[in-house]
Amino acid sequence: MQQSGVPYFSQWETPGMTLPVVAGGTQALLGDPLWRHSGAATVEEYARWAVNVCGMACLKMILAARGEIHPTLELARACTGYGGYVVNEIDASIKGLIYAPFVRFVGDRFALAAETITAVQASAIPDLLSKRRFFIASVHPSIRWPEQEPPAKGGHLVLVTAASPETIRFHNPSGHDPASQADVTLPLAVFDRFFANRGISIDG
Repeated sequence: MQQSGVPYFSQWETPGMTLPVVAGGTQALLGDPLWRHSGAATVEEYARWAVNVCGMACLKMILAARGEIHPTLELARACTGYGGYVVNEIDASIKGLIYAPFVRFVGDRFALAAETITAVQASAIPDLLSKRRFFIASVHPSIRWPEQEPPAKGGHLVLVTAASPETIRFHNPSGHDPASQADVTLPLAVFDRFFANRGISIDG
């Protein structure tokens, strides 16, 4: 498959932060020199949110494809206002992305037609992309190492930009190197091992 032409953004402001985060958790993000670009008020706010904003990174890429650049945490705050994230101020945990509020958010704020899709087989993704330009797919984060067998499915979001009956292409907000970040191309059967059979169909 050819390259998508869709701009790539990591969920970290420094795209190379994935392996430090995998090794050291959110504390590693306190050392991200580009954290201010996220729209966070403090580096602590950035570190707290960055591990939860794979969906916002996907949205940022969709909006960038039509010429709009929005800081990732600004998108996250606005989506939270719709209920797309639930923030627990007691233990500082963040729950989300919650699909239905996200669909309302992107429709209201950006006039993007979107739909929550569940119980969908990987083989149906090419048909989804014939109706809308993108599919935000729930996959296991270990898809950055496709040769591995994932311990589960889901838990992370990637932006699918093309698919055929044999092959799928996507941007992964938490890829650890260029080959696992932008325009990742995998056999559909390999992608299916990580795919949780749900996601969001969305226009560009």
